[in-house]
Amino acid sequence: MTDRLNVQTLKTMITDGEEIALLDVREEGQFGEGHLLFTVPTPYSVLETRLGAIMARKSARTVLVDDGDGVSEKAATRMTELGFTDVSILDGGVPAWAAAGYEIFKGVNVPCKAFGEVVEHAAHTPSISAEELNAMFENKEDLVVVDGRTPAEYKRMSIPNGISVPNAELVYRIQELAPSPDTTVVVNCAGRTRSIIGAQTLINAKIPNKVVALRAGTMGWNLAGFELDHGATRRYPEVSAEGMKVAQQRAADMVARYNIKKTDLATVDKWRGDADRSLHLLDVRDQAEYEAGHLPGAVHAPGGQLVQATDAWIGTKGARVVLADDTEIRAITAAHWFVQMDWDVYVLEGGIGDAGTERGMPPRNVLGLEDIAVDTMSPQDLSQGLADGTAVAVDLDVSGNYRERRLPGAYWGIRPRLDRLAAELPAGKTVVLYSEHETRARLAVADMRAATDAPVAILAGGREAWVAAGLPTESSGGAPADSDRIDFLFFVHDRHDGNEQAMRDYLSWEEQLPAQIDADGDAAFTVIAP
Repeated sequence: MTDRLNVQTLKTMITDGEEIALLDVREEGQFGEGHLLFTVPTPYSVLETRLGAIMARKSARTVLVDDGDGVSEKAATRMTELGFTDVSILDGGVPAWAAAGYEIFKGVNVPCKAFGEVVEHAAHTPSISAEELNAMFENKEDLVVVDGRTPAEYKRMSIPNGISVPNAELVYRIQELAPSPDTTVVVNCAGRTRSIIGAQTLINAKIPNKVVALRAGTMGWNLAGFELDHGATRRYPEVSAEGMKVAQQRAADMVARYNIKKTDLATVDKWRGDADRSLHLLDVRDQAEYEAGHLPGAVHAPGGQLVQATDAWIGTKGARVVLADDTEIRAITAAHWFVQMDWDVYVLEGGIGDAGTERGMPPRNVLGLEDIAVDTMSPQDLSQGLADGTAVAVDLDVSGNYRERRLPGAYWGIRPRLDRLAAELPAGKTVVLYSEHETRARLAVADMRAATDAPVAILAGGREAWVAAGLPTESSGGAPADSDRIDFLFFVHDRHDGNEQAMRDYLSWEEQLPAQIDADGDAAFTVIAP
């Protein structure tokens, strides 16, 4: 029987100094509409996939959160089967937390986004408006615009003349882009957080240039009526010997100023075997560098995005974090923010050196996937079964994909609610689960078997194999209804698609986060002046 915790007990645990993995097992849409500050999104539909990505230790103290609707119980059962040994449930879930008067946060990556807002308030990070930047362009001022987001986000839409320089690369690369101290450096993202963090990174590194954030980023540029670039490929240059020397000195100064701890490989190897502490070894370089050679077991987590979304890689609050690269510069850049966000963080001294012997991108670690016994049905056999009425197809992919392309007549289901769906399925037929590939369907087999007496199988190779076989698909005609799409984050979701009100709502949401953080009281952010 899984232990249940009341709200007051959990509130105390969050700040007691011990490690805690606070996992929200609801789906992405539910999470985005309201969650506890430090809960990490771990949707039950892909539970084993997320656990493999964010949990470094199965014995870590873990608390599951849902809507008080029984999903935590399902997740706890599965985690116990996978070998997790300290799993509890928040009694009553998010509704109980709200009823107790505690803060509920909308959106995603909230601790990191809130931290960015706190940084701006505490450090008084300078910024300029889209109109001011446009005037600088028209006046042909000496400036460079650097985009601190991921290269993929930059390519989708960017400020004209802007150059892709993810935030963790800024200290490393800026000397090449702005060798003259007279050049103004403008840092942008899509909204606010990475613009602020990127600009303040360069200020913290004490470059001699004037540095400003572009207020409201590409959204602000759009709202001001200016055109964005789409498909741009401008990218940061390689670092010269002189640029490396300058960057190394700036990084060394940051180590002293922000009291950044370092560690060596021998200690990291010792920590790997520590049964009482979680260890996340993260390589903060870009993907091509990581794939060319990284430490065995190190996870790729590009440093700029890591600071923006720690919960994509780290599931345990209070875990030990080691950041690695080849020169220390990018690891130091990310680490100086981790220090201020109250993480126990270390930089790998000297970089990976000759120890970067592992190549390529490791496959996703989906816990227990290969141990799930399933019956499979080929695309041809399922097609025949649908035609002769002996089989029924259930699509377990994300709802948006189902709307666009499903197998003919397929139902849509989602893992936490398969018991509801089972009651709607026609009797006397084999239930065949499928998703784009096989993973989501395979993970849900036990749930469907518990919900029905009918035989259950999965489509071999998933929808991808069905399409490759030349078999037909169809749109769903708008099903499922928006009210059933618990996997889709409707929260200002179309802000990147030209919806100006959604842009304004999103920017306003970011700006109000510091007040909500203060009201919550659990964050231990400490902004250190440069």
